[in-house]
Amino acid sequence: MSEDLMPAVLVSDGAQRGEWNEVGIRMVPKPSLSEGEVLVRVEACSVNRADLLQRRGLYPPPRGASDVMGLDFAGVIVEIAPGVTGWNEGDRVFGLVAGGGYGRYVSAPAENIVPIPANLTFVDAAAVAEVFFTAYYNVFMLAGAKNGEKLILHGAGSGVGTAAVQLAACFGVATIVTAGRDENLSRARELGATHGINYKKEDFASRAMEITGGNGVDVVLDWIGASYLARHLTILKTKGRLVLIGLMGGSTGEIDLAPVVSKRLRIIGSVLRSQSRQEKAAITSAFKKDVLPLLADGRVRPVIDRIFPIIQVEEAHGYLRQGEHFGKVVLTWESFQAE
Repeated sequence: MSEDLMPAVLVSDGAQRGEWNEVGIRMVPKPSLSEGEVLVRVEACSVNRADLLQRRGLYPPPRGASDVMGLDFAGVIVEIAPGVTGWNEGDRVFGLVAGGGYGRYVSAPAENIVPIPANLTFVDAAAVAEVFFTAYYNVFMLAGAKNGEKLILHGAGSGVGTAAVQLAACFGVATIVTAGRDENLSRARELGATHGINYKKEDFASRAMEITGGNGVDVVLDWIGASYLARHLTILKTKGRLVLIGLMGGSTGEIDLAPVVSKRLRIIGSVLRSQSRQEKAAITSAFKKDVLPLLADGRVRPVIDRIFPIIQVEEAHGYLRQGEHFGKVVLTWESFQAE
């Protein structure tokens, strides 16, 4: 294998929008570094719902980002560009990227990476990156959830769900979670969720109002979108905040704006991938201050459902599509042998 090439996972050439296009490992040029960047040899990365959208042509990389799949990584710094301070070759790090996480090597701005605590493996760190950043940024930085408030989120078994529940418990925020399986609700409560609602057995909005004594919740973390929007506005209390991070339930709908005005609600749209380098640096700095210590002392932890070797990326995507996981699905480069 040429030193200038690396194995990486890409969507097949000629991919069709909306189709489940093939993904596979190909040899591609190793990333080159710009000033202020580091090159990381990736040991593990995680599978995210956004990856499934990208392979269908529904979530392309932002302009200038790598065509290699993957939004997060964990590995070892192997090269440092001019302008980088505070990092050394051999440091174990993890972080987010707009593309490239499924490559054997990835380049990243030095200010956007995080040291891996000694108690975490590369697989652990890969399971942290996307979901803990997402949960922390949206619930606490954007929505400003604080001690004594109440949060509702859907998908108790999702990676973001397992991360948000733990962070909320640490910061004194009561969490109501929903899921279609009682087992997932029980496991979420073990992580710190205050209440669980099986949405297949009861209306989550009515039950949430019962749980809160008719007062409603302060924050909704919403990746469902249109099909839940009206009910979310109903259960938000005065000055409540809804952070929209996904559209699994549709992007178009009609709502009554009266509650938005009368209760002075805020509806906040959010995406991490396309934010600027400077914006991501600010998020990373806050993450290091508020979340990294919790990871280092074990007060929060990554929840890993299954680990796949990188050559089984197709199987890993298929497993995530089934929706039976609890926590993260991780890909590892361990034991990979290039042809």
